Amino acid sequence: MTPSRSRFLDVRGLRYHLREWGVEGAPKIFLLHGWMDVSASFQFIVDELKADWHVIAPDWRGFGLTEWHGDSYWFPDYFADLDAILRALVPDGQVSLIGHSMGGNVACHYAGVRPARVARLIALDAFGLAESDPQQSPERFEKWLNELESGVRFRGYPDRLALAARLRADNPRLTEEKAAFLAGHLGEPDGQGGIRLAGDPSHRRVSPMLYRRAEAMASWRRVIAPTLWIEPAEPDLRRRLGVTDEAHEQARACFRDFREVQVSNSGHNLHHDQPGEVARIIETFLLPKES
Repeated sequence: MTPSRSRFLDVRGLRYHLREWGVEGAPKIFLLHGWMDVSASFQFIVDELKADWHVIAPDWRGFGLTEWHGDSYWFPDYFADLDAILRALVPDGQVSLIGHSMGGNVACHYAGVRPARVARLIALDAFGLAESDPQQSPERFEKWLNELESGVRFRGYPDRLALAARLRADNPRLTEEKAAFLAGHLGEPDGQGGIRLAGDPSHRRVSPMLYRRAEAMASWRRVIAPTLWIEPAEPDLRRRLGVTDEAHEQARACFRDFREVQVSNSGHNLHHDQPGEVARIIETFLLPKES
């Protein structure tokens, strides 16, 4: 297993945890994890990379080893956090961004907000959300207020073995070894002898802000970086979340330099299910072609 190391960085007033692999001075790539995930989740992909890279993966605010932020988390904060991290680590020039799920949506949106900053863009099953109905707004705000009052919490587990078993139940493709590794990083002591997820339970609270797909598409149209979407051959999650094939095709058309690769025998967590294949696809896209 490729060893990783930790770095802590002050990011907009929060103590941010960055996990790094590889040697300083090698080409940098930034890996951005999804909702209720952590940076260590990319270990399986890193283990499969063939070239020398300096891989940097933050734990987003309120996840993993990064500091929590009160009772509210707003999507634009991830853009601002990423921007601050890049200013600190790569003050000038362009970067390669690779994001999974929520992290992929952040990367795609950021690449349109700061198009000159991104050299290459890779999204792992990151398709945005379905357009929200404005009529949902009052009820969403009401639910948000109720959850602020009553609080939210994560399910607890007696130990990491139980968490690993839950991970395998959710994703039968996980081996026992992978599930145990993930449970070691996704879980933390709950102070009562058990294990809870390593993140702020406030992430479970419904957001009162509606998702506006048209705004995301406006950012995608500004992306100038060559863009690669890596997706499972069967897009079950996308369809369950209401993103139709027609909406997905419209999203693809937003990017001016776009390609897509599908991975078979994989679910939403391609970086767990097929890390060797995903690593091969990533390096093929990032590395210059031999003449």
